[in-house]
Amino acid sequence: MNKDVFNEGLLTFLSEATTPFHAVKALSRRLREAGFAPLDEHSNCSPGSGGVFYEQAGSIIALRPGSGPLLESGLRMVGAHTDSPCLMVKPQPEQRNLGYLQLGIEVYGGALLNPWFDRDLSLAGRVSYEDDKGAVATSLVDFRDPIAIVPSLAIHLDREANKNRSVNAQLQMAPLLALNDEKFCLRDFLREHLRERDLEVAEVLDYELCFYDTQPPAQIGLKGEFIASARLDNLLSCYTGLQALLEADGSQWSLLICNDHEEVGSRSASGAQGPMLQHFIQGLLPDAGALPLLMQRSMMISADNAHAVHPSYPDKHDEQHGPMLNGGPVIKVNASQRYATSSDGAALFRVLARQESVDVQSFAMRADMACGSTIGPITAGELGVTTLDIGVPTFAMHSIRELAGSDDAWALHRVLSAYFRQPAPLFAGPR
Repeated sequence: MNKDVFNEGLLTFLSEATTPFHAVKALSRRLREAGFAPLDEHSNCSPGSGGVFYEQAGSIIALRPGSGPLLESGLRMVGAHTDSPCLMVKPQPEQRNLGYLQLGIEVYGGALLNPWFDRDLSLAGRVSYEDDKGAVATSLVDFRDPIAIVPSLAIHLDREANKNRSVNAQLQMAPLLALNDEKFCLRDFLREHLRERDLEVAEVLDYELCFYDTQPPAQIGLKGEFIASARLDNLLSCYTGLQALLEADGSQWSLLICNDHEEVGSRSASGAQGPMLQHFIQGLLPDAGALPLLMQRSMMISADNAHAVHPSYPDKHDEQHGPMLNGGPVIKVNASQRYATSSDGAALFRVLARQESVDVQSFAMRADMACGSTIGPITAGELGVTTLDIGVPTFAMHSIRELAGSDDAWALHRVLSAYFRQPAPLFAGPR
């Protein structure tokens, strides 16, 4: 695989993965095509056996067993997250105002709201329903076509809009679907959509749906230097970790986990602060008491996008720590442990990057500003494993359309591939 092929695959994945559920579907399909099998009670996870994966709603774990005993070699883990800030539909969303039909929404995560105005929006997610036999079933939906929009207020009606316009999500962000139809009910609309797919649906009982921008991902710039897309944070890392895992040579125990709910704190059954990963790892061990020993010999790389220094806002960065697009993957450091990076993990990453002729950048927040966080500190705290926070430099994080460099995901892929090949032990220890 070369960079162009990698980026083409990334754009395709970004287009498919419109929600965390669709991201898991796209990831699991690629795993199946590569010979990975769904985990069940009959799965063989012994040394040298085939790869397995386990899904839980919008999260997924994939494992490629190594050639030697797990407790001797340890686990090489990469973590990312499948969710992105968006507009999620409320349970009773129908709003009829002045002859128009809108759907009430709730903002998921720390979304940058202004870019959501005047975009062609579609709707996707998961629908739970009662079938014709009285059983509860679930299906994914993705309308793909633009069916909604959040119109801006004209400048003539708000002359201060370019100077001081705040956004009230409750009053101003409800997407417009149609001229008012007094009979429209979203659940009935979803039922008919599912029936058109030949599913036996008696009643739609519930759903988890979000709006998304229908503009497709693209490689842009005078020389194709950039990748523009929704959900780069953090589907870019999910895809990069997946490709590294698929290309792992099977010599080392290698694991990819992509969690849902990072953007809202990770505290859920399938989030990084839930038991999903720990339960999976314990299932690989002869007894639960072996977990601390395994974690001593393991490492987690938390891959989540990093803030690139913006040419129009350079003062938002520390002068010595302003990552550049296409400058290589970024090691993220924070003294207050908002990132879990330690010096030994960062040192190993630098060695691996040097082996692959990949440049590495550093990010530390200004001392007078607070930074965000990732699944890294959560996973480190839950498992007690050495964890490193890294990411691809990005503009417009949490916007409806983000921007990254077209070289950086490929560069990160090469380093993660080397990480999955790195012989045990990862660290020589104190001397």
